[in-house]
Amino acid sequence: MNRLAGVTSPYLLQHADNPVDWWPWEPGAFEEARRRDVPVFLSVGYSACHWCHVMAHESFEDDDTAAYLNEHFMPVKVDREERPDVDAVYMEAVQAATGQGGWPMSVFMTPDGEPFYFGTYFPPEARHGMPSFREVLQGVHDAWTGRRDEVGEVAGKITRDLAARRLDLGPGSGAPGDEEAAAALLSLTRDYDAVHGGFGGAPKFPPSMVVEFLLRHYARTRAEGALEMAADTCEAMARGGIYDQLGGGFARYSVDQRWVVPHFEKMLYDNALLCRVYAHLWRLTGSDLARRVALETADFMVRELRTAEGGFASALDADSAVEAGSERHVEGAYYVWTPAQLVAVLGAQDAEFAGRCFGVTEEGTFEEGASVLQLPLDGQPEDAARVASVRERLLAARELRPRPGRDDKIVAAWNGLAIAALAEVGGYFDRPDLVERATEAADLLVRLHLDTGARLVRTSKDGRAGANAGVLEDYADVAEGFLALTSVTGEGVWLEFAGLLLDGVLDRFTGPDGELYDTAHDAEQLIRRPQDPTDNAAPSGWTAAAGALLSYAAHTGSEAHRDAAERALGVVGALGPRVPRFAGWGLAVAEALLDGPREVAVVGPEDDPATRALHRVALLGTAPGAVVAAGEPDSGEFPLLADRPLVGGGPAAYVCRHFVCAAPVTDGAALERELTP
Repeated sequence: MNRLAGVTSPYLLQHADNPVDWWPWEPGAFEEARRRDVPVFLSVGYSACHWCHVMAHESFEDDDTAAYLNEHFMPVKVDREERPDVDAVYMEAVQAATGQGGWPMSVFMTPDGEPFYFGTYFPPEARHGMPSFREVLQGVHDAWTGRRDEVGEVAGKITRDLAARRLDLGPGSGAPGDEEAAAALLSLTRDYDAVHGGFGGAPKFPPSMVVEFLLRHYARTRAEGALEMAADTCEAMARGGIYDQLGGGFARYSVDQRWVVPHFEKMLYDNALLCRVYAHLWRLTGSDLARRVALETADFMVRELRTAEGGFASALDADSAVEAGSERHVEGAYYVWTPAQLVAVLGAQDAEFAGRCFGVTEEGTFEEGASVLQLPLDGQPEDAARVASVRERLLAARELRPRPGRDDKIVAAWNGLAIAALAEVGGYFDRPDLVERATEAADLLVRLHLDTGARLVRTSKDGRAGANAGVLEDYADVAEGFLALTSVTGEGVWLEFAGLLLDGVLDRFTGPDGELYDTAHDAEQLIRRPQDPTDNAAPSGWTAAAGALLSYAAHTGSEAHRDAAERALGVVGALGPRVPRFAGWGLAVAEALLDGPREVAVVGPEDDPATRALHRVALLGTAPGAVVAAGEPDSGEFPLLADRPLVGGGPAAYVCRHFVCAAPVTDGAALERELTP
C-alpha cells in the first residue's frame, strides 16, 4: 500500500495498492520533490470517471511504468471532487495550453507547483496521434534534466499568465433586468434542438440550471416559448436512455443528440438538480410525467445513494462486471438488455411487449446487440398495469446483476442540493419520509461538516470528516438546502444555520467590489485563486451564493445580504445574454430578484388543518424564488412572522415584498392568486 491508504477519498483509495508511489496533495510531496530535484506529476480524476479507470489499468498498475514514474517524478494523485480548487486552477492551465480539457488530467509541474506540460488521458502505446504515456514521461524527464532553463521559463510564463487573468465584466455590469432576461431567452432559442430537446449537439448534457431559468421566466412573464423548451426537453430526457426507465435517476450525459445512449455514471448533483426541476415543472403545469420522474428520482437517491450515516454518496460508476465473479468490467453492463435477456425474465409474450415498449431491438441501440431502455410512449391506459408488471420484474432481475461501484464520499455541496430537492418533493407530494431523509442529511452536515466557527469541511466518508476545507459552492449549496428545509418544515434552526454559512460567504469569500472567489481568503494559496462564475455540471459557487443570499434576505429583511446578492448578479448581467447555457442558475436567481422575491408568512397553529392547507398552497406557488415561513405569530423563529396576527382567530397567509405585505388571506384559492405572477 502506498501513501493513499489512509485517506477518505474512494477515488484515491482505488489507487492505494498501485505500484506507483502516489502521494496525496500535501506540502510534504512538494518538499520531497525539491529534495530529490524531480518534477511533480499531478494526476487528477474522480471515482466514477471511466477513462480514469482505463489509464489506471493500462499505466498505473503496470510495474515497469510505475518504476519509471517513481524514479524520475513525484507522483501526486488528486480527487477533483475533494479538491475542486486544485482541479480548477490546473484545468485552466490545461485548457489554455491545449484548447481542451478532461479527466484524467495529467500535469507536470515544478516543485513550486508551476505547470509546464499538460495532457489528459495518455494511452500505453502511441495511437491516433497521441504519444504513449511512457513516451511522455521520457520526454518530460529529458527536458527536466537537459533543458532545465527552458522548462523554468515555460513554467514561469504559464504561472504569470494565469495569475494575471482577471474577470472582465465590461462597463456597467449590473443584475439582469427584463432586457437581459429576454436576450438570454432569444440566445437559448437559437441553440435549442427543436427535434430532440436540449441545447446543442452531441454529447448532450441535461441542462437543469437552464430549465430552471426557463420555468421561472415563464412563471413571471408567460413567455410560451420558454415553457415549451423546458417541458419538451424534460419529456425528451425522461423518455430517453439517459433516464433509468426501471430504477429511476439520470445518467451523467447522452453521447448522442437524441438522449438514447448515456454515459452511464450517475452523479448525485445531476439527480438532485433534475429531481427539483421536474418537481417545479409539475408545480407549474401539473404534468403527470414530471410528477412521476420527480418522485422516482427522489426514491432513487434515497434507495441507491443514501449512506449509513444519513448523507448521500457522490456517484455510481458507469462500469460493472459483466457477470458474477468476472473481472471484466464493461460500461453500462448493469443497465442494458438484449431481446434474449427479456425472454429469459419475462417469457416470450411479455418480452415482445417489453421490447416494443422500451425500444429493445435485435440490432440494439448500444454495443454488442444490447439496447438501452427508453420509453417513447406511455402506451394505452389499459397497458399501465402490464407496463408496471414488466418494470417490476425487470428491476428485480437487474438487482441480481453485479452492481456498479459506489463512491461513498459525502460532498457537502451536493448534499445541500439533495436536501433542497428531497425537502421540496416531500412537501409537494405529501411524502414526509422524503422530508425526513432531507432533515437527516442536514443533521449530518451540521454534526460532521460544520465546526464551531461555522466553517465547512468539504467531504466525509464513513462518519469521518475529510481534511479539505469547503469551497464557495459548499457554503452556498448547503445554505440553499437549509433554506428549502426552512420553508418546508417551518423549523427556524435551519434558517439560523443558513445565516451562519452566508455570513461566512460575506466575510471570507467576497472581494472588495462584491466579486466572489471559489476559495476563502485564508485557504491554501495556489498559483492562482480560482474564480469561476459560470455553471458547469452544477451551479457555480458564485451564482449559487447569489441565490442563497437573496433567499436569506427575503426571510430576514437583511439589506446586507440582499445587496451582496445583487452585486454578485452583476456577472450574470454580463454573461447571461451572451452565454446563457453557462449562466442558467444565475438567470434563475435574477428571475427571483425581478419578482421580488415574494415572501410568504403563514401564521397559525401547526396542528391546525387550515394552517397546513395554507402552508401547502404557499409551497406550490409559482412565483420565482418565493420563500415561505410558517409558524405561530411572533414565534421568534422567523422575522417574517413578526407582527403578523391571526385573522378572526384563525390561520392566515401574508404575501410580501421587501417585508411590505398585502392584506392577509385565509383561503387557499386567494393565496394561490397572490402567488401567481
